[in-house]
Amino acid sequence: MSLPILFFAAGLGTRMGTLTAQRPKPLIKVGGKALIDHALQIAEVAQVGTKVVNLHYKGDMIRQHLKDQDVLFSDESDMLLETGGGLRLALPLLEGNPVLTMNTDAVWNGPNPIRRLLDSWRPEMEALLLIVEKQNVTGHFGKGDFRRDAQGRLHRAPEAIYTGLQIIRTDVLSEITETAFSMNMAWNIIAARRGLYGSTYEGRWCDVGQPSSIPLAEAMLDV
Repeated sequence: MSLPILFFAAGLGTRMGTLTAQRPKPLIKVGGKALIDHALQIAEVAQVGTKVVNLHYKGDMIRQHLKDQDVLFSDESDMLLETGGGLRLALPLLEGNPVLTMNTDAVWNGPNPIRRLLDSWRPEMEALLLIVEKQNVTGHFGKGDFRRDAQGRLHRAPEAIYTGLQIIRTDVLSEITETAFSMNMAWNIIAARRGLYGSTYEGRWCDVGQPSSIPLAEAMLDV
């Protein structure tokens, strides 16, 4: 199974402070490699389909960094659309349904997370989110996002952490009238009709959302 994928790279990266004054967060290096390159390498190993990167803050720097890569760009220069709006804008480039989406501000240590998600996908699912238990999380200071029930469905609870990687059927996006909106809005609609599922990642995951997370990520990667 091979699906198209959108890499979210349009955010402002404000939590990174001065590190994002001169560069976008996806180009911050962890272990000598830009964050977006970590994500792209995972996708390459998983043999995904079309790869799309969305752009807003200092997007030309990302475009230049990836000029030799087999990727397409979804340009949000005029307006930051958040994750849901960004995915809807990118749909003509992705040319598929369902699609993968992946944040570009994390690193992983363990099985290929995209392959893990693809292997867990079932036809009755409307969205499948990759989650991780708190004991396998580094650099993330949130309370938790979801609880996974016995059938694999997700419910809002301060338990497992969403890793920023999902498969989603994009039909739900046409039900939302806002131009800029979070994926949370789509998930709430899907969860109300019992189509929101989760798969648990068995490896380790580090959220590189603030400067203090960089050494934690490098230690997790043993670099």
